[in-house]
Amino acid sequence: MNKQQQYKRVLTHLDQNGDGKLSPPELQVCIGKIGEELSLEEVEMVAQLMDSDGDGLLSFEDLVKVVEGASEDEKVNDLKMAFKMYEEKEGGGCITPKSLRRMLSRLGESRTVDECELMIAKFDLDGNGVVDFDEFHHMMACS
Repeated sequence: MNKQQQYKRVLTHLDQNGDGKLSPPELQVCIGKIGEELSLEEVEMVAQLMDSDGDGLLSFEDLVKVVEGASEDEKVNDLKMAFKMYEEKEGGGCITPKSLRRMLSRLGESRTVDECELMIAKFDLDGNGVVDFDEFHHMMACS
């Protein structure tokens, strides 16, 4: 069985309604099976990041792209979208301890602002107390 056939088999297994695509609720079940819990809203954000045609569903092509990795431009665009979810305010250009705490809370990770300050300090290359996109990009490359 080649890779494409294996990917099709995985999609078929996860696709509960048989429409050939993964909906956010189907993705939520999938994530739950690997021991993670995300709200429907969080899974919809994940699906939006991975969805290539804007229909809110993950197609076979989206699944392959996720599994095999995307081009460098797509990875940077995905990082920019992820960064926006953590920003203090839309277009603010930085992640603050408070905005990090808020996003981690949405993802089920309870942290204090002090803990978030320490997390930010690890990747705050210019020492200004916040993480800008370049620092975020560096952080994601290190993990």
